[in-house]
Amino acid sequence: MSKSYKHLDAIATLFVTVLLISNITSTKIVSLGWFTFDGGTLIFPLSYIFGDILTEVYGYSRSRKVIWLGFFCAFLMAVTFSLVGALPPAADWKYQEAYHQILGSTPRIVAASLIAYWIGEFSNSFILAKLKILTRGKWLWTRTIGSTLVGQVLDTAIFILIAFLGIVPSSIIWVLIASNYLFKCGIEILFTPMTYWITNWLKRQEQEDYYDTNTNFNPFRFSKLTSYTKPSE
Repeated sequence: MSKSYKHLDAIATLFVTVLLISNITSTKIVSLGWFTFDGGTLIFPLSYIFGDILTEVYGYSRSRKVIWLGFFCAFLMAVTFSLVGALPPAADWKYQEAYHQILGSTPRIVAASLIAYWIGEFSNSFILAKLKILTRGKWLWTRTIGSTLVGQVLDTAIFILIAFLGIVPSSIIWVLIASNYLFKCGIEILFTPMTYWITNWLKRQEQEDYYDTNTNFNPFRFSKLTSYTKPSE
């Protein structure tokens, strides 16, 4: 029988919530000190932290299910925004143009986010799972930061190019990519102590420390989970 967990649902819910909020807030470009980035960047790095925690504690297969859950939730959100925007407004409702200005571009941004997030998150989860086996569960920071450096460069470049190419000048495109990447990786590094604490706490609470020694890493494969095997010291 599949093992029951106390906190897996909560982590999955937070992961999906962060994804949806970041998709909507990405419609605004903000400037913060030396950085210029879309508003979603302020919260999106947390999805990678939650992704790291999911894979580290519960394993790649469970993380894979949560990644797909986020994908379909974001898709449903984009379809809903488009449908509502296409419906005729009430006679006394004067904010149709404002709705389109704020949420009208959301489907394109969500499409960019879905593609970039799918590639980035699966790359992040795959690398972390493999590094955990390679390091025999030691040096968590090498896995969380190393996997993020790869996942975020893919995620950031793909998202910015799809979401903003042809909308903003090309010079701004490269500034956005560099700013987003540095900011996101900086957040991951900054939150490393918190990631350590949450991960260790969850491992004690769940009595789980999954090693993907026999995992099928195909993102389209949902195989039955088996007990993890912890490498010998």
